[in-house]
Amino acid sequence: MSFNIELELQRFPKVITLRDGTTATLRPLRAQDEKEFHQLFLDIPEPERMFIKHRVTDIEVVRDWCRDIDYGRNLPLVALMGRKIVGDATLHQQLGGWKRHIGRVSVLVHPNYRGRGLARTLVSEIVEIARHAGLEKVEAEFIGEQEAAIKMFALLGFSQLLRLEDYVKDMQAVSHDYILMGLELKTDEEYAGAAG
Repeated sequence: MSFNIELELQRFPKVITLRDGTTATLRPLRAQDEKEFHQLFLDIPEPERMFIKHRVTDIEVVRDWCRDIDYGRNLPLVALMGRKIVGDATLHQQLGGWKRHIGRVSVLVHPNYRGRGLARTLVSEIVEIARHAGLEKVEAEFIGEQEAAIKMFALLGFSQLLRLEDYVKDMQAVSHDYILMGLELKTDEEYAGAAG
């Protein structure tokens, strides 16, 4: 893989304009973002937080993420309005093994900043990074109730690969359907071939 993560990250910070005309700045998560990043998770309504795999209300969990950032393994791209982190999309990679060519995408947007196209923009940026990283596919995991997110990923070209009924349990031990969506990534050469 001839991918230089530092080179890719030079595209950031990047200012984007949202649907309502407001702007946000996208950049990779930094160690000093710990408090603002933790606050993003605290501002997510409790019913939604139950679908997050980690105990994000625990400052220690977030502190570990911010202190041990390995952009090659997990690349969190945050959206800021002023100094407030209002969104995050992360590209998770396995650097070895039989899924090393597949990245996993997760996204989270503060409730007050939804409906402006922020999640879609964050996911699009992460997919672009994954493509430049030489990954062949990206996938995203959902529970059945996350209908808006599933629809948004479908609009970005992701298709449903799998649905398992009552397969996963949230933090309250309630069962939910598990949905896996995926997207095949085209390389720069394939894009050039399609255009020529």
